[in-house]
Amino acid sequence: MLIHAARLLGAGDAVPDGAEGWVRIEDARVRAVGAGTPSGRADLEFADGWVAPGFVDIHCHGGGGGDVASADPESIRHAARYHARHGTGAMLASLVTASLDDLCAQLEAVADVVEAGDTAVRGAHLEGPFLSHARCGAQNPAHLILPDMPAFERLVEAARGTLRMITVAPELPGALDLVRAALRRDVTVALGHTDATYEQCLPAIEAGATVATHLFNGMRPLHHREPGPVGAALDRGLWCEVIADGIHLHPAVLRMAARAASDRLVAVTDAISAAGLPDGRHELGGQAVVVTDGTARLARDASLAGSTLTMRAAVRRCVEAGMSVPVAVRAATRSPSVAAGLDAHGRIEPGADGRLLHLGSFNGATPFGDGEAARWVGTPVDVDPGGRR
Repeated sequence: MLIHAARLLGAGDAVPDGAEGWVRIEDARVRAVGAGTPSGRADLEFADGWVAPGFVDIHCHGGGGGDVASADPESIRHAARYHARHGTGAMLASLVTASLDDLCAQLEAVADVVEAGDTAVRGAHLEGPFLSHARCGAQNPAHLILPDMPAFERLVEAARGTLRMITVAPELPGALDLVRAALRRDVTVALGHTDATYEQCLPAIEAGATVATHLFNGMRPLHHREPGPVGAALDRGLWCEVIADGIHLHPAVLRMAARAASDRLVAVTDAISAAGLPDGRHELGGQAVVVTDGTARLARDASLAGSTLTMRAAVRRCVEAGMSVPVAVRAATRSPSVAAGLDAHGRIEPGADGRLLHLGSFNGATPFGDGEAARWVGTPVDVDPGGRR
């Protein structure tokens, strides 16, 4: 299949972002890409909008009623298919803090889905249990533990090679040893749910931690005399996750983060199973959640409990906050793919995933308005063949 687009994104050095280009797809992979018009007749022509890689979400707990922490492969698949309908081509299944037995069962189920290869799930992200009680947010404090090597090894074994990322509070005793152990296992280390000072973050960063989990949220706030994890992440060039739902971050803060992090900004959903469902009572990690006007909060203390966001909506929010389309799309594609080592995704380059998106024209303040949704082009994408809606 030969695709010709007036504006192509994510093609690297082959085509400047937003320039005219073409893509040849064979066997669900990008085989060639070039600037300008193709030499042969294109099978698909896109004179408006943008053609981009599928979105990459490295922090997702569920969606459409599917829960990645259910230990049920079918529920995980359902969540992945829900997000695929909104443009997600690759995702990490993020597991919140639970007992070690439950986490192992959840990791095994995620591994089953990854190994089957029939969804966008590319691995697991452990958001816990080695986190700060002071900044636990919607994590269940009853199951938080100090970094523990036997516990970590047990989790790694349960994941069967599919653990891609782990979030750790760097100030906890034993955290540095855990960071090093994770890196030896080729697991990306993120800093988050932490009350660490700037200085307490540095040893973990110097040891190889490269990601900040949902910047600003679940961490000691930025202060001009104590920069904390936010200052450490921005100063030391970490990949900085942001939840661009208009709730977790003020638009001005989102713009500030984009300018400071530059191409290391990573848009994530942090979506829970309630995403795409009506307001009401739901659940996250065994805890009751109430969703009102699309905002999810713990029933026990009204803490924000993930989001009901999709990657398509996250890109829209980034554009509405003032980012250019190429910057917003990069934060949802190439940057997360590099941050999590998902090399086959988030870019339009030979060998990469051939499932591409046709994005809306981004006219006005509602770039994904009626008739302008992100649409898959090229090869078909998995959708729910008749399960829960």
